[in-house]
Amino acid sequence: MEIRRGTEADVPFISRIESLCFPPAEAASYQSFVRRMGIYPEGFWLCVEDGETVAFVNGMESDAYDLSDDMYENNTLYKKGGEWEVILSVATLPEKRGKGYARALLRKAIADTAARGKRGLVLTCKKGLIGFYESVGFVNEGLSESKHGGAEWYQMRLFCGENSAER
Repeated sequence: MEIRRGTEADVPFISRIESLCFPPAEAASYQSFVRRMGIYPEGFWLCVEDGETVAFVNGMESDAYDLSDDMYENNTLYKKGGEWEVILSVATLPEKRGKGYARALLRKAIADTAARGKRGLVLTCKKGLIGFYESVGFVNEGLSESKHGGAEWYQMRLFCGENSAER
């Protein structure tokens, strides 16, 4: 298993994985990933096994404390040097789930975020994934105001380094 940063050449694979993991109302479009990659390529972590991209994490820097629905498509909310890494997608090919890829990617994203001196990471997830995110250090803050794709989301947060005292 190799973890590396994404490039423009990876967008077709990232988009494919996203479309397999999320319903159409929730999945980011191919063009959305092209825009995200063009603005913040550092926000893509990929897991590659035997030459195949099997999972990815995508985020953006922001000063916003909470993840809001408009962050998924409004790239102007990206703020270079922002206090938070806002995770927009965590996705693993369905047939590759349960092998630790997402966990390894999140640990790498957390380490990179801490190394850049950010306050922490924030994401939203569905109820069934709360335990998974808690297992890598995120804290459940309860129901999010997000209504992305018409679903119910829970906000999860992880404070980095000296900021972990903020909990």
